[in-house]
Amino acid sequence: MLKGVTGVTSGYAGGKVANPTYNQVSMGNTGHAEVVLVEYDPSVIAFEKLLEVFFDAHNPTTQNRQGADAGTQYRSVVLCSTDEQKMATQDYIKKLTAMGTYPDPIVTQVEALTAFYPAEEYHDRYYETHPDDGYSLAVIKPKVDKIKEKYKDLLE
Repeated sequence: MLKGVTGVTSGYAGGKVANPTYNQVSMGNTGHAEVVLVEYDPSVIAFEKLLEVFFDAHNPTTQNRQGADAGTQYRSVVLCSTDEQKMATQDYIKKLTAMGTYPDPIVTQVEALTAFYPAEEYHDRYYETHPDDGYSLAVIKPKVDKIKEKYKDLLE
């Protein structure tokens, strides 16, 4: 929904199992995290702005947890395609820490993206296709509403 974001794909990355399934990842034994591959046009939206939205959209201070979901597959992680992205992410985390943005330490991992495996198709656009689902209402909607309110100028 952000200007300059040209594509998003749900998937798995950061682990050691090739072509994992959701069931394998959800068991927590693959080393993969549930992630979103974000494609963007840097002439429209800067990488640092994507980082800002990412860190606003979730809690980067909980180890291996997002809401009620727990396990390494739910860790906060930025998997970078370039060394420049990795340095920018590390610098952004240092900035948030120095500003005292969060009361607890940021535990977001910053790693190189070595492989990305697309998730099963039903994961893509989940919120759009399941707006009345309990998970959508309890977890996704509050995050989407927050981003829509805070970043109105960035919306398509």
